[in-house]
Amino acid sequence: MASVSTRALTGRSVRSRKISGEGTLEAAWQGSTRLNALPEVAPGELVPLGARAVVVAPHPDDEVLGIGGLLARLSEINRNILIIAVTDGTASHPDSREWPPERLASVRPQETREALQRLHLRQVQVVRLGLKDGDGRHFEPALSERLSRHLQPSDIVFVTWRYDGHPDHEASGRAAHSAVSALELPCVEVPLWTWHWASPDDTRVPWSRARRIVLDEDTHARKLRAVQAFRSQLEPDATTGQAAVLPAHVLARLTRPFEVVLM
Repeated sequence: MASVSTRALTGRSVRSRKISGEGTLEAAWQGSTRLNALPEVAPGELVPLGARAVVVAPHPDDEVLGIGGLLARLSEINRNILIIAVTDGTASHPDSREWPPERLASVRPQETREALQRLHLRQVQVVRLGLKDGDGRHFEPALSERLSRHLQPSDIVFVTWRYDGHPDHEASGRAAHSAVSALELPCVEVPLWTWHWASPDDTRVPWSRARRIVLDEDTHARKLRAVQAFRSQLEPDATTGQAAVLPAHVLARLTRPFEVVLM
């Protein structure tokens, strides 16, 4: 997940879902019946036998934070998985001397590999597109075309929600929808920053499309271990004084014992 500042949120649609402060705390989500009342969906229903899961991740860690548990379960039931890494996450630490873009370009893909190993994924392929982090509005057309090259008739595509609040997430969602629509493929959207700016009664979230993927204890534990692989995102930056990109209140919303997708 990339760090987000107010100045980075460009575009009218993104401004309407402002990411600032600590957002809606996990206690508020847990205090509502909304999430527990969502219909459940099984991994095998999402990706039927013979289909392949294609995950479009705007930044390294988005695939694990969003649906790491689902990926672990899909691997257990012998589904093939393709992860398309849109960027290498080099904009997560602006002005940092500890984490300059060149170091992030090397470290963050390594963190992803370690995280996928901790999930015990088999039959997984990772394609890195190397598009510019933080430049969603400009890379969107190229991304749609490049995604089309990797898609097959049996694919189920997972991508960050088109209205997730982060410009790269939204651009990736739009690009994926354009590509899958042309090929008439199913597309499942994954909310990530939505849990920050939305609330349980927020009508901007299409709750009627939301489904819950329940993680058993072992799968949840593997996801928690996988998240810890993203060390660059978990520690404060001493050279800028900035807090961790993924502080505790953010992780609390993204490491529940269930995951939510929009179908």
